[in-house]
Amino acid sequence: MPALDDPQTRTDLAALRAGALRWLGGGVLAVVLGFVLGSAVIRIAEDGGSRVPGAGLFVVGLVLAGTAAALAGLGSLLRVRRWTAGLAREPWRSGVLRIAGPAMLHVESDDVDEPLRLRLMSTAVWRTREVQRLSGAEVRWAEVAPQEWVLSADGAGTVYGARPARRR
Repeated sequence: MPALDDPQTRTDLAALRAGALRWLGGGVLAVVLGFVLGSAVIRIAEDGGSRVPGAGLFVVGLVLAGTAAALAGLGSLLRVRRWTAGLAREPWRSGVLRIAGPAMLHVESDDVDEPLRLRLMSTAVWRTREVQRLSGAEVRWAEVAPQEWVLSADGAGTVYGARPARRR
């Protein structure tokens, strides 16, 4: 049975998609606001009003931060789409999660001879700590692309992406 047939998986992906849309929407909104504020500052200066100190710098910062947020949201949306397609093909497999380092994971499963050695894709500290709390817990995993895995656990409320750990 494909992992996407599980109602919990659909809910987890919907939550991830909602977060991506928030980043995308917030970024686009910041860029639009930056352009509106920029045109207002120009209009004030053209009409002979006094210059607003730091307004230009604030507008540039707002547009750059908005662009970065929008790109992060777009990247996340594309990732969710790729994961959804992979989970529609692959079934969930179960295993026990072991933490091997700050973002290094080992998944021990009966389906594979050797533990999966993975590196968490997320760089957010709170997300890494969330996964570390699952150490020793039963997790579900699926290979959604040749070099990409998705992990989840009961009650996690989301899915976590991982890639193969580099051997040293």
